[in-house]
Amino acid sequence: METKWLTRDELAAWVRVVAVLELLPGVLDAQLRRDAELTNFDYYVLAMLSEAPEQTLRMTALAAQTHATLPRLSHVVRRLEQRGLVERFPCPQDGRATNARLTSAGRRKVEQTAPGHVATVRRHVLDALTPEQVGQLTAITDAVLRRLDPTGTMTAMYRRHDDSDADAPTDRR
Repeated sequence: METKWLTRDELAAWVRVVAVLELLPGVLDAQLRRDAELTNFDYYVLAMLSEAPEQTLRMTALAAQTHATLPRLSHVVRRLEQRGLVERFPCPQDGRATNARLTSAGRRKVEQTAPGHVATVRRHVLDALTPEQVGQLTAITDAVLRRLDPTGTMTAMYRRHDDSDADAPTDRR
């Protein structure tokens, strides 16, 4: 099979995608560590629980929503539990499963952390774009996600805010 090398324009786009993928996690982590003593993944776990019914999810569902392995998620949830932000308990419907629930302290942590996190996302990503470019970014990432997630496993996760009132605040991430 012959290699289909990247064109100059494709290479220019690709190296920029790689740069964003390398730089953005560090920017998000730095702000969250400084302001809330959380990693970006810690905050993501708390945010997913904050949006769940009764702020509770089975660990397997939380792992799927955060695209984490159960061992990684268990480690993170254990740390959050030690800080009083999350609690784990047996699932009432299936005693073999474990649920994670956001505590009232965890809810306060998300509410206190959200404004700084949103400001960081705006400052480093969204405010750099025109409204038209934001729409283009959505279309571009949808096209890539169709390739990365062909079975739609994560579709509900990244489409949950589609068709919402554009001027309304969407969530705490």
